[in-house]
Amino acid sequence: MHVRRNKKNALWRKRRPPARAAAPDPAAANPINGHVAAYLDWWRTMGYREMGVLVRAKALKRFVAWCEERGIRSVTEITLPILERYQRYLYHFRKPDGAPLAFTSQQMLLVPLKGFFKWLTRSRYILYNPASELVLPRKPVRLPAHVLSVQDVEHVLNQTDVTTSWGVRDRAILEVFYSTGVRRSELAALAVFDWDRARGAITVRQGKGGKDRVVPIGDRAAAWLGKYVDEVRPSLSREPDDGTLFLTDYGERFEKNRLGDLVRRYLEWGGVKAPGSCHLLRHACATHMLENGADIRFIQALLGHADLSSTQIYTNVSIVKLKEIHAATHPAKLKRDRSALLATLGAEHEEETSDAP
Repeated sequence: MHVRRNKKNALWRKRRPPARAAAPDPAAANPINGHVAAYLDWWRTMGYREMGVLVRAKALKRFVAWCEERGIRSVTEITLPILERYQRYLYHFRKPDGAPLAFTSQQMLLVPLKGFFKWLTRSRYILYNPASELVLPRKPVRLPAHVLSVQDVEHVLNQTDVTTSWGVRDRAILEVFYSTGVRRSELAALAVFDWDRARGAITVRQGKGGKDRVVPIGDRAAAWLGKYVDEVRPSLSREPDDGTLFLTDYGERFEKNRLGDLVRRYLEWGGVKAPGSCHLLRHACATHMLENGADIRFIQALLGHADLSSTQIYTNVSIVKLKEIHAATHPAKLKRDRSALLATLGAEHEEETSDAP
């Protein structure tokens, strides 16, 4: 198995995707883009993370392209009915595979619009805010589609070929994901000095919402991380070394998509076919800790959730503790009256047999 996988890894490491030339943007000359650029610069001057700026830039670029197709070239032309028309467009939009945009995705495309027009109004570019009364779609609260068991996680971890340098690196990545519950972007941004060996902790800098937090790392994950840092990373680093913790085979920082592809390959090799890749290990970390008795507020601090309601979803997927409490407290327990129950079931079976023709 490892021989075949090493060949796959070698091919994957040697093939670097060629850079693609960007297609010309037909909406690039739209005057609305000037306001968008000024709005994004304002976001940067307010100290917000570049990741948040890029998310808003992507959403607003899509809106400007929609306006260009309909001949809308000034922010003063945009009214509430136009914004509602754009909202209906997002609702009826279909992706190449025929699937609609999820309500969560629709909301992520509309929220930056509300902020954009609020800024335009405050900056006196428009007289009133047409997005002030735009009603956003309700964001559904859904349980994770797939929750890995402890056995699933162990099987996935064992897919790494730790006799190779990149196998040790990949094992360290998977272990850190599972042990700390960090997000994909947070792990990609980790630096070597963010790991405190003495304290057994990792500092996540500028996480979601631009907040720092310190999270513990388990002994096993720390052991694999130490093996990677001491034995593997020196051979991957290139000068000038910016201190990024996890490096690709080219000595570069992992991009989010490439990191997700790496984890997804090991999940598939471990027999797990579910969307989410890196987030599956984050869910597993929280769920398994909750099932073993961790307080939900500690899990909230570990995951970096600003609101406890975001963490409470794990109480709905943690079925182990719920089953234990159900078995201990529900009056209709099989063990309590097992003999009587079996006698009753046996009598009912005999009665049904005697009534049969």
